[in-house]
Amino acid sequence: MSGQLLADPGAAADAAARARYGTNYVEKGAGRLSGRGARALLGAVVPVTLLVLWWLSTNLGWVPAHKLPTPQSVVAAAGDLAASGDLAKHVGISVQRVLVGFGIGGALGLAVGALVGLSRLASELLSPLLGALRAVPSLAWVPLLITWLLIGETSKVTLIAIGAFFPVFTTVSQALRHVDPQLVEAARAFGLRGGRLLTTVQLPAVVPAIFSGLRLALAQSWLFLVAAELIASSMGLGFLLTDSQNNGRLDRLILAIILLAIIGKITDTLLGLVERWAERRWT
Repeated sequence: MSGQLLADPGAAADAAARARYGTNYVEKGAGRLSGRGARALLGAVVPVTLLVLWWLSTNLGWVPAHKLPTPQSVVAAAGDLAASGDLAKHVGISVQRVLVGFGIGGALGLAVGALVGLSRLASELLSPLLGALRAVPSLAWVPLLITWLLIGETSKVTLIAIGAFFPVFTTVSQALRHVDPQLVEAARAFGLRGGRLLTTVQLPAVVPAIFSGLRLALAQSWLFLVAAELIASSMGLGFLLTDSQNNGRLDRLILAIILLAIIGKITDTLLGLVERWAERRWT
């Protein structure tokens, strides 16, 4: 038997898992897989239903074509843009802008949020100003950024970074203020101070809050991207929205909205995977 396990690493892993989790671990794993499949199917119910209703309402004449294009025409518009290479350019530049702006804004939000959450003086100095700036609508920043940074990538990325900054700053600063004081005192008793205390105890204690802020920031980044590209852009999904409206291409307009929804969901899912890894690593 031992020779068989040595010859078959999969059998060895199976035996180790049975020894650790019990003989019914396979059934539990299968149950988890089937549970995920059931959740995936359940999550597809509403989108599929909406797609069917869309097809019926447009193909049976319930909704006129100038109000809502058929799914076939949207797919055809996607094919035309893909064949010309414009679709990849629009998607690529928008994703690049979001990732860069989200990275900058998220990092600054984490740093300033940690400072405000850990320092009473910093909180008194910065919280009133940042609280006021957080209420400024995204479109209000556009004229100022164009004046200062002109029409280019810098102004667009800066606007996205502003959008990503505030959710991370708010969640991190609030979470750090509510870290268990006994946990902090115990760490200090073991000689942890400053940066080591922050990275070893305080930040790991607020990992769920950090990723909640990051996921909100990612969604906000896509909102601010559209605000930037609607006004000052010659490429990107926001530009595709405006250009399609100006040219009466409702099929392309609907396509841009669908792409924003799909890509936003994909990026959120990827961030969720990083969140689960971080929770296993630090919590």
